[in-house]
Amino acid sequence: MSGWLVIAGLGPGDPDLVTPEVSRALAEATDVVGYIPYVARVPEREGLRLHPSDNRVEIDRSNHALEMAASGRRVVVVSSGDPGVFAMAAAVFEAVDAGPPDWRALDIRVTPGITAMLAAAARVGAPLGHDFCAINLSDNLKPWGLIEKRLRLAAEADFAMAFYNPRSKSRPEGFEKTLSILKDACRDDRPIVFARAVSTPEESIRIVPLSQATPDMADMRTMVIVGSSTTRVIERDGAPIVYTPRSVEA
Repeated sequence: MSGWLVIAGLGPGDPDLVTPEVSRALAEATDVVGYIPYVARVPEREGLRLHPSDNRVEIDRSNHALEMAASGRRVVVVSSGDPGVFAMAAAVFEAVDAGPPDWRALDIRVTPGITAMLAAAARVGAPLGHDFCAINLSDNLKPWGLIEKRLRLAAEADFAMAFYNPRSKSRPEGFEKTLSILKDACRDDRPIVFARAVSTPEESIRIVPLSQATPDMADMRTMVIVGSSTTRVIERDGAPIVYTPRSVEA
């Protein structure tokens, strides 16, 4: 039996946002590998083995998946959102790069998913309608000094910004520093969106001026989107619309 490995994105949470391509891969899989809460989103069925594992063991998880694919299993490695955005695709390819030569001959595919950044942006309008950047605020795999440098340069370049992993119990000070940097570097009161658990029953959306943003507004389930200097808020009955115009004056 010829094995394969698919690295799949399960989207932000709503089953309706899982792509048909991902659903087909899961239907054909013999094994599903991933972080515990993501594997829990995959329905059990006869002939399917689930391999949940804890956080921060991405390379071990990748090696296990590659070993199974090399033995002829049909393996899906699941991530939330999109697997190529701060998720498992890079980890699998790091393992391939460092692993035995025969892993490079495996049938490995990446199936895209709807990442939290895009789901959150769609909920409020089009805050990423012009140039933007995405930054992971976790310093688990990179130094805080690099994060701070990127934040200041992104603000100087006037990007809209989307922040993943803004604030955890183990590093609550990072997002406090982030807001301080933004308030110093942006020097205006652009809108900031706190979109928590988008597309799940726990979803909540909050839109505030940058000056009113506080660290407690974010946690690890929150996507934070900071507008550029041109981002606008359309007030109306019901939820306001946040959008960044497609053009910038010379």
